[in-house]
Amino acid sequence: MPRKRHSPDQIIKKLRQAEAWQAEGQTLAQVCQRLEISEQTLHRWRHQYGGLGKMVSPARRREAADHVQEAVGVSERRACKTLDQPRSTQRYQARLADDEPRLVDRMHELVREHPRYGCRRIHALLRREGWRVNHKRVHRLWKREGFRVPRKARKKRRLGSSENACSRRRPEGKDHVWAWDFLHDRTTDGRALKWFTLVDEFTRECLALDVRRHFGAEDVKAVLAEILRWRGAPEHIRSDNGSEFLAQAIQEALAEAGVQTLYIEPGAPWENGYAESFNGKVRDELLNAEEFTSVLEAKVLGADWKREYNTRRPHSALGYLTPCEFSAQLEVAQIKTARGALHPGVPSESNQPETLTAGGT
Repeated sequence: MPRKRHSPDQIIKKLRQAEAWQAEGQTLAQVCQRLEISEQTLHRWRHQYGGLGKMVSPARRREAADHVQEAVGVSERRACKTLDQPRSTQRYQARLADDEPRLVDRMHELVREHPRYGCRRIHALLRREGWRVNHKRVHRLWKREGFRVPRKARKKRRLGSSENACSRRRPEGKDHVWAWDFLHDRTTDGRALKWFTLVDEFTRECLALDVRRHFGAEDVKAVLAEILRWRGAPEHIRSDNGSEFLAQAIQEALAEAGVQTLYIEPGAPWENGYAESFNGKVRDELLNAEEFTSVLEAKVLGADWKREYNTRRPHSALGYLTPCEFSAQLEVAQIKTARGALHPGVPSESNQPETLTAGGT
């Protein structure tokens, strides 16, 4: 009995049917038995027709129709009929928006300027610059241009048991809890650099980002005194039990300012999660991206990064506001609350304070 020959239309239809049956849970042997073909034939068809059985988008169907025309030499009409592809869709040519070349160029500039920013943060920056573009379009262009931020593997960490951990003593408002810590780096000649970081846990503002060859207790006290002079004192300050933070000079300065200390458990940096999160950003976006030839150069670049972080960098935990914008909104809300307390009978939004909540670490 002569072997049954299949037309291209029949092959493609059977490939699509095979995909559907396998998606329902049938085995390859069951599918081939129902199609009355051997497994070798099914594999050969899939190789020959590029796996055209599963096509879910118009673009994929256009590619499939073009492939069928080239592979088996059929007309466009027949290829479209076989694949259930409207000929108007097959002939459709996407029209680029007038601003797309400029938008893509700007995305490239932002990615080069901020190589560790992802698609959402780039979209937030574009919106802040005045681009009327939604996140879906930015994501499509992001994928098309091949942008990608490499993900880093992270080890699981235990929650921590200290009563002073950030998971148990959470910040409740601006200047409620500050967190400070140190980062270590080196200049190009191999000499040590020590970075001092201080952040407001609620607003995520960077209050200090200073760098020196060595940072002792007196140096920390001097930086803290300058910040207390223009910012005022917080209720608490969270840190590890490093010698710089346990020094008597620091204890006296904090006691004089009325600041209570929250020391985390030794060997449990995750209990100071806000500082650790901020330090990760500093290392990822500044220390790993720049080579410092001197302390002066590190100070200048550090000051530039601090300004960028506070005033231009959208923060995901703040609804993609910058820390300064979020802090300003808090002040507006507090003013409205105060006015509402002074004039309780005034029916306006002045006695309806905005509810602002900072996210997690």
